[in-house]
Amino acid sequence: MSGPSMIPAPLAQLPWKLLFLVMAIGGFGLVVLYSAAGGHLKPWAMSQGIKFMVFIVMALVIARIPEQIWKAAAFPLYGGILILLLLVEMLGFVGGGSQRWLDLGIIRLQPSELMKLAIVLAVARFYDILPAGQIRSWIAIWPAALLIGIPALLVMVQPDLGTALMIIAGGLTVMFLAGLPLRLFVGGVAALAIIAPLAFFFGLHDYQRNRVLIFMDPESDPLGAGYHISQSKIAIGSGGIFGKGFLNGTQSHLDYLPEGHTDFVFATMAEEWGLAGGVLLITAFILVVRWGLRVGQRANSRFARLAACGLATTIFFYVAINLMMVMGLAPVVGIPLPLFSFGGSAMMTVMICIGILMGIERSNRGRSRFD
Repeated sequence: MSGPSMIPAPLAQLPWKLLFLVMAIGGFGLVVLYSAAGGHLKPWAMSQGIKFMVFIVMALVIARIPEQIWKAAAFPLYGGILILLLLVEMLGFVGGGSQRWLDLGIIRLQPSELMKLAIVLAVARFYDILPAGQIRSWIAIWPAALLIGIPALLVMVQPDLGTALMIIAGGLTVMFLAGLPLRLFVGGVAALAIIAPLAFFFGLHDYQRNRVLIFMDPESDPLGAGYHISQSKIAIGSGGIFGKGFLNGTQSHLDYLPEGHTDFVFATMAEEWGLAGGVLLITAFILVVRWGLRVGQRANSRFARLAACGLATTIFFYVAINLMMVMGLAPVVGIPLPLFSFGGSAMMTVMICIGILMGIERSNRGRSRFD
């Protein structure tokens, strides 16, 4: 009996190169969290490892769900998460000055994280049912704008600017991919440039305005609001080409780097593993996003193409915003590095994205390959 015939078909059909890549990213993250805790599994590495294993199994289960199920569930899923966002406003748990979670006893659920993928599915479903001849009409714009705007406003109220921006970015990406005229996006950017000053002075909370100001000049308050960005730059720069070595970081171990295990975990990694480690990690994420985009390109249906590309770009936005944030290229907006930062919400969202992408690939008879 030949070797391949001994492997069960469901296992043989999995994108193993992708899974090994995801496990490599997650495993590297555990190593960094172990070092950030001073060479201890607790409090971060062990908990993160358990979550990672649970969520990767969840992704494999989700991969068995056919594309048609997600198509049928897109609007109900969006509506259900929208209701959860409303419940957050009424009953949500308050932590760190923000009201973003529902305390379910066993876990604290952050519905805004799930909305990042729900908005992609809902907008993709909208353009899937929209007749092709209406793609350049007003009917192609305002329903999608409402789908995006309502949850974004609810998340802004929590307040959570970073997540709201990701919801908007995910929805607009699908609108762009659906084929809306480019002039609409150019006009939107122009309108945003006009509205931005008003939003800065009247729409943002004080701490959010401070983040923008500090982003523009972090040295103006190096021991206050600019402390995070300044220390992150020091940690990344001090790592050099090959880093200071495993367990030899100083910025994180001596507690100079705040949130070195969550939002600024990339700075913790770069200090010990240097530019080489950073390039390898970024390359791994690029390959994951590339695979997701190729799943979308080779999909058989309009919904699958839009959903797959939208979910892949959602993963990209996670990575890009976090890296820009820790390098001082964007304001600090609290977006973690997926599969790497300590915490379960972003990991869960990204694993669901990967699971849905694997399901779309499977539904399209394995035509897309990770190569």
